[in-house]
Amino acid sequence: MLLGLVFVGGVCGTWVRAELSNRFPVAADAWPWTTFWINVSGAFVLGVLLGLLARLGDDSGWRRRVRLGLGTGVLGGYTTYSTFAVEVVERQRDSLLLLSTGYALASLVCGVLAAAIGLRVTAR
Repeated sequence: MLLGLVFVGGVCGTWVRAELSNRFPVAADAWPWTTFWINVSGAFVLGVLLGLLARLGDDSGWRRRVRLGLGTGVLGGYTTYSTFAVEVVERQRDSLLLLSTGYALASLVCGVLAAAIGLRVTAR
């Protein structure tokens, strides 16, 4: 059952990400805003989710199902390391080194900060 929750959640998250990517395409020589905001928002929501679940009790029962279905499944499918990595490499290949490096660093820093802020929001 747990694997099924991850699977269904992953399908839903991936569908939302694909829709956003299709609706907001990015030029190969531009900052990949769509993927950037998908990953940062997903990190924030994951921080909120995990913070709330941790405050409610141990990782068992319904809390585990929610974590796996929404956290691992939906948010795991929604966020995308693979697209992020491809976008970084494509920009490097096209000699857009400053853009590529800035995007990589900003994505990592903002993602970690977003997750930390999400956790912090639930601590109050």
